[in-house]
Amino acid sequence: MPPRWSKKPDRNDPEYRRLEDRINFVLHFAFFSAVNSGLWFFHIFKHTSWSWLNLFTEIWLGIVVLNLLYITVIADYSQKNYD
Repeated sequence: MPPRWSKKPDRNDPEYRRLEDRINFVLHFAFFSAVNSGLWFFHIFKHTSWSWLNLFTEIWLGIVVLNLLYITVIADYSQKNYD
């Protein structure tokens, strides 16, 4: 079910910015999960020696964690004018 917004979406609205950041995080995490699970599936299924796969997954996971930290700890959702 898509999120419903009771008023006209406005980037100046702190609640809207917070929701937008969280939706972007979820999309980032979903893309990370889909790509990495596919790569690991073929790595295990085909018995390939992709030595770069561990580092690739760890770096991308680190970026996802930094994204989560940003939206939960660092982001300032106070009222600002973004015109």
